[in-house]
Amino acid sequence: MKAADTNTMARAGKVSWALFNPKTYATILYLLLSLPLGIIYLIVAVTGLALSIGLTPVFIGIPLFFGVAKMLDGMVKFEQSLIRHILGLPTPPASAPSQPQTEAGQNWLQRMVKGFDGELFFRNLMLVFLRFVTGIVFFAVMVTAISLGLGFIALPVVHIILMNEMQLDILENNLFQYFHIDWTYNQQYLLYEGFGLVLFLIALRVVNGLMQVQRRIMYVDESYLQPSPEPAETQFHAPAEPHYGEFRQEEQLAQEKVWLA
Repeated sequence: MKAADTNTMARAGKVSWALFNPKTYATILYLLLSLPLGIIYLIVAVTGLALSIGLTPVFIGIPLFFGVAKMLDGMVKFEQSLIRHILGLPTPPASAPSQPQTEAGQNWLQRMVKGFDGELFFRNLMLVFLRFVTGIVFFAVMVTAISLGLGFIALPVVHIILMNEMQLDILENNLFQYFHIDWTYNQQYLLYEGFGLVLFLIALRVVNGLMQVQRRIMYVDESYLQPSPEPAETQFHAPAEPHYGEFRQEEQLAQEKVWLA
């Protein structure tokens, strides 16, 4: 694959104009669901591996282990497809099954053993654990960043409601009073609104940055970054032509000998 195509694929998933881009809010929903999904993935992986190891003497653990490996691969591919769908990345082409004739005469256990890839299994297992960790960290970072921005934006409305309903002034002892800055409530409202809007825009950029980190952690661009095999060029061999020039020269020499004779 050319370097220009790789750069085009890398730029395709980046989000611009975060405030008005639907990808941003789809990313927020994805990060909100990342915490429960990460917990479910971890529980299924740990439970499946523990059962397969514990049931190995009864022979049930061996096919269960290969089933867990297949399930881990399905989890990773599901996460990759979610990220591709959110970021609008194209789906990689499906690989054709290899050697279908040789697998036809094998039973299901032989096919599972032959299709098992140890390196891929450990990679998927590590990705499931990383998915659990990033689900917790990204969820906490996103909720904190968005809450700060929305909190400052909603502060004037909350202050007005509390003043009218409960006679509670939450802005009575603030930084303006501490530094003896004589600003009216309306002026403070404008400052809080502007500061909250800036924080909210920064939070949206942080959310999109977290998605880009998750995209790299889950190897979403793996199929794009691998060089695609180029088709072998067909070589046309020209048929061997008889050397008529040599026959012509021999014929001329024979005629000259006849004439001289």
